[in-house]
Amino acid sequence: MKYFLSICSLLMATALSAQYWQQKVDYRMEIDFDVTNHQFEGKQLLVYVNNSPDTLDRIFYHLYFNAFQPGSMMDVRSRSIVDPSQKIGSRIASLGEDEIGYLRVQRLVQDGNDVAFKEVGTILEVDLAQAIPPGGSTIMEMNFLGQVPVQIRRSGRDNAEGISYSMSQWYPKLCEYDYQGWHANPYIGREFHGVWGNFDVKLTIDQSYLVGATGILQNPDQIGHGYGAETVQHEAGTSLTWHFRANNVHDFVWAADPDYSHTQLETDDGVTLHFIFQENEKTEENWSKLPGIMKAAWPYINARFGKYPYEAYSFIQGGDGGMEYPMATLITGERSLGSLVGVSVHELMHSWYQMILGTNESLYPWMDEGFTSYASTAVMNELKRMGELKGEALSNPYSGTYRSYRRLASSGLEEPMNTHSDHYNTNYAYGQAAYTKGSVFLRQLEYVVGKPAFDKALLKYYDTWKFKHPNANDFIRVFEDVTGLELDWYKEYFVNSTKTIDYRLDSIVGAEEVSHVLMSREGLMPMPMDVEVELMDGSRTIYTIPLRIMRGAKKSDHYGEVKVAESWPWTHQQYALEVPFPKSMIKAVRLDPSQRMADVKQKGNFWTLARP
Repeated sequence: MKYFLSICSLLMATALSAQYWQQKVDYRMEIDFDVTNHQFEGKQLLVYVNNSPDTLDRIFYHLYFNAFQPGSMMDVRSRSIVDPSQKIGSRIASLGEDEIGYLRVQRLVQDGNDVAFKEVGTILEVDLAQAIPPGGSTIMEMNFLGQVPVQIRRSGRDNAEGISYSMSQWYPKLCEYDYQGWHANPYIGREFHGVWGNFDVKLTIDQSYLVGATGILQNPDQIGHGYGAETVQHEAGTSLTWHFRANNVHDFVWAADPDYSHTQLETDDGVTLHFIFQENEKTEENWSKLPGIMKAAWPYINARFGKYPYEAYSFIQGGDGGMEYPMATLITGERSLGSLVGVSVHELMHSWYQMILGTNESLYPWMDEGFTSYASTAVMNELKRMGELKGEALSNPYSGTYRSYRRLASSGLEEPMNTHSDHYNTNYAYGQAAYTKGSVFLRQLEYVVGKPAFDKALLKYYDTWKFKHPNANDFIRVFEDVTGLELDWYKEYFVNSTKTIDYRLDSIVGAEEVSHVLMSREGLMPMPMDVEVELMDGSRTIYTIPLRIMRGAKKSDHYGEVKVAESWPWTHQQYALEVPFPKSMIKAVRLDPSQRMADVKQKGNFWTLARP
């Protein structure tokens, strides 16, 4: 029978994996960049493999730089939203012709045949000359022109710290097509979704500029600039061609500046970390400390969240704050050490949650920003524990995150986390849902399933879905598989609604040999409940009350084995926990002693004998 069941499980797993598909691209680009007018000419050859079950007669490209023009959707949205971002505001509306950004496709050819295309804001609509059948492929060849906008949001020239070029979202990028169809979303400054593939990029630029980018430099001995074994001398006024390759990524970023410095070191497992920044009195001291700190964090990150799969990663000064890309990040660099390490850790952890686990962050920004915030909080706390950063490591480093979530829940502005990132009514609601509530989602899931099972499931999620596009259901199914619990209710309540958690301890009713802890649920979201009973002799026992719809209970937590009580039906507002002690022996009772449940009103969660 066990053999039969194993065969059935294997067949089911094989069938499920056969249903999953994702598209594939290979980009080859040659870019000729003119630093005098901030413009560039590009040639792009794209091999597109249609792994979908559908025949495609149209395709779409993103033209992100077109957002940086007066009257664009990003411009209007940034000025009309209730709480405009200070980074954007009305800045796009005031750009002149030589300050705007654009991507202009001059010619597009499919397998040797010209195709019709139409530029619609930040999207290029393409009618194919020949449809691509399921399992088929096509070659798209493009010539395009670009102008780099004045730096406003993520991309651009001459940022606030004087970095010449922060080149993200800089090329015509094929839109993703998946089980939900095309994702040709106009760019208004929020999130992204990209096709997995390989990039081969040759960038020709003035020889005085040092370049940092996604991927591995293929010609370091011709380039120098800290990449080659020896210093390479270049004739003034000439150009250099930088050749980068990156495999199995879904985007490509680069930055360039004539005043960049470049250092590198290797982690114990052989990954090369590049640090590219302007060395001056505002950066020199802290950037000199950053490499050692990131190297120290590397083993913990790999063990806790999964092994980093690429050969290199680059920390590049640029952009407007911090923004993640495959194998690289753009970060502003004139920061205190704590701030510099904090932004570096956060953007690095996006390598796991978005760059390797490539969720559609437009639809699931909380699986990107929230999971990254959860991970970066853990890493920063570990660096303090190791003594790499000043400050005391905390037993609960997420307490501030929970306070922020409670403010959101009481603000009247909260929207469900399944809201598309572009369509939140306020920047505040988007940011708090994506970063804060998304982080609470994971931390609270620790509480639901127990820390040992959580850690195991998080690694299995990484191993199962790396280099794919997991969604919320895929994530929950991995945790259900590892824990044996039913968890769809947790996602439905916490992600798809704004219902809140509110429990209270009502009273302790005692008898000669047993007592009953009476409690009630006042919020609309049900949760399993941990109850700590402290006796007069100082001993403590923790009971866990699972929800009946969980079809089980956590077996252990960070404090060890748990005592499992009778399940609590979500339809019942009251519950009585029986404990084998008379009331006279009980000193105190606490609901949720680990403070991992996002109860919006904690005042009624504690009882003590001394309480009136």
